[in-house]
Amino acid sequence: MKRLSALSLCLVAAPWIHGIALAAQEVSGRETSEARSQIVFSSNRTGSWRLWTFHPDGTAISSSSSSKQLLDCLDPNAQDVDPAYSPDGKSILFTSTRGEKVGVWLVSEDGRGLQRVCDGDQAEWAPDGTKIVFRKNHKVWIRDLKTGAQRQIVPEQFKMCSGPSWSPDGNRIAFACRWDAGNGLFLVEVEARGGKPVKVYDKKGACEPHWSPDGKTLVYETETHICTIQPEGTKNRLITYYGGVQRYGQFSPDGKRIVFCQGVTENGPWQLYVVPSGGGTPTKLTDEGSDMNPDWR
Repeated sequence: MKRLSALSLCLVAAPWIHGIALAAQEVSGRETSEARSQIVFSSNRTGSWRLWTFHPDGTAISSSSSSKQLLDCLDPNAQDVDPAYSPDGKSILFTSTRGEKVGVWLVSEDGRGLQRVCDGDQAEWAPDGTKIVFRKNHKVWIRDLKTGAQRQIVPEQFKMCSGPSWSPDGNRIAFACRWDAGNGLFLVEVEARGGKPVKVYDKKGACEPHWSPDGKTLVYETETHICTIQPEGTKNRLITYYGGVQRYGQFSPDGKRIVFCQGVTENGPWQLYVVPSGGGTPTKLTDEGSDMNPDWR
């Protein structure tokens, strides 16, 4: 108690010390928050593609020796990719070829409770965790996890859809669509019943859109780089501009950084990096095997 009283007196006598104390608390809080955060990704470092996790520290730098394999499988031919954390961080959706058929699977964050959800792939969560959006037969679908009811939400003429992502406000789905001329990013209302999606951007092979936590920005990939753009199609910005190929960008939970994978060529091998969401110098996170499809809770 005496120590607390002395500190209180110092803060009253010298307001500038109060500012330093608050700054220190902010840094400490950020480091504590990041110590609790976790990145899940897919890696072939042990042979087949499997799900792995690691905890980034306060500077978002982690040795790959701290990585942990989440799931194993007796079938060496089965592949697990495209992991996505639930909104509460307690469950993970992923695509797998377990059972010799591509499907959406669900598992808890500790690797327990493995179950197959449905046919399809590239699944992501609704903000409330009760539904998922996924790709099936190259169309975008929504599925209610409790009832199993599902419906297609894109028109039939959108024949080659991929990478659906649910907006944080729960109202829209961002996705990519391919046609003969290239790829484009689109938005469709969740309640759409075959309504026409709205185009966001259709240059440079744009695909794999993912929302920022505040819903104000989409991160996406081109043939070689990571970019960001507003949902209205404005403020298109190049984030990675260095050599190699950068793909699968995802925002950090606070929206201040983007984790992505980079390969020497489009065939890999791939490693995970993190970069400020406004662009800057990347930091390498992993260095074993080939690591892809990161998601950050």
